[in-house]
This record gives sequence, C-alpha cells and structure tokens, in this order.
Amino acid sequence: MSLYAPSIEKLIESFEKLPSIGHKTAQRLAFYMLDLSNEEVKEFTDAITNAKKNLKFCSKCFNISDTDPCNICSNTRRDENTICVVEDVRDVLAMERTHEFHGVYHVLHGSISPINGVGPDDIKIKELLSRIMNSNVKEIILATNPRVEGEATSMYISKLIKPLGIKVTRIARGIPIGGDLEYTDEITLTKALEGRSEI
Repeated sequence: MSLYAPSIEKLIESFEKLPSIGHKTAQRLAFYMLDLSNEEVKEFTDAITNAKKNLKFCSKCFNISDTDPCNICSNTRRDENTICVVEDVRDVLAMERTHEFHGVYHVLHGSISPINGVGPDDIKIKELLSRIMNSNVKEIILATNPRVEGEATSMYISKLIKPLGIKVTRIARGIPIGGDLEYTDEITLTKALEGRSEI
C-alpha cells in the first residue's frame, strides 16, 4: 500500500520518467512543486506547454528553434562553407559554449547503431548530402560522440563525402571515449576542435 495519496504518487512517477531522476529525487521534486503557489505552478506548466507548441526543427540544420531557419542558420556572420555535424541538438549548445566555431551545424538526431536498429536512413544523413550538393561547402567537421556508434557514423559520412572533393575532418580525441559532447567542458572541446584531423 502506498504511503501517499494517488495524485502525489502519480506526480512522483511522472518525475521518475525524467532522465537521471531516481525515486528520492522524484519525491523531492514532487513536494517542491506542491509547495509552489498556483501561479508558480501555472507558470511552470505554461513554460513546458509553450516549448512543446512553439519549438520546431530548423529546415536547414535540424537544430531545435522557435524560428525557421534557426538563429544560427539565419546569422549572416556565420561561415556557411563550414558545417559541423553533430548527433544531438544539445551538442550544438556544447560547441557554441566554446565560442571558437563560427560555421554552421547539421544535427543528425542520432547515430548509426545496427544493434539498436538505427541505420543511415533513420538519421539526417540524406539531408546533409542534399545540403552539401546545393551549396559551396568547403569543409565538413564530424563532431559525433566518441563512442562506437559515433565513430561508425563519422566513417560512414566521410566515405560518402570524400569523393565529392570536400575536406572532411574529425574533431581531435581530447574528448574521453564513451563521453558525450554536452558534458564536456569548453576547454576540452576547444582543443578537440583545434586539433581536428582530416579523415
């Protein structure tokens, strides 16, 4: 039998569905929410609802944004000849925190992982190739995560693009194997970007 009323249990269960949230943290969050005023709760729920309703994928780079194209793709000061390819929208934020990259991005929304049933057609590789064919891209920087799936994705993309005569580089190995870009500090990311090598 539960110690809490069903509505509190449901709230705790909802928080437990969030990544990295265990039962105790979910309980703390639930009771924190219950201590908020009705106005604060409405503000919180409105923020979630509005984000779900207003955010969309940029039709050029597939980053998440309120606008299409996103603020990076529509920024005329960005170098459109250099595209940094990342797995996830959070990786764009990680790269932007370095203040070292001034090109544009392409978000794949995943990586090739046959064991998980994810093939090249399941991520935004076709869209990347189409984008390259319709522009004057000089360099593709592959900044996929340094895991087996990220490496496989980079190699696959490299084999598709190299015959087009476009320079293909991979960020340097300053990032720990098995790590995620979003959790990597700015200095390590900057060094990885500076030490990228052609593949």
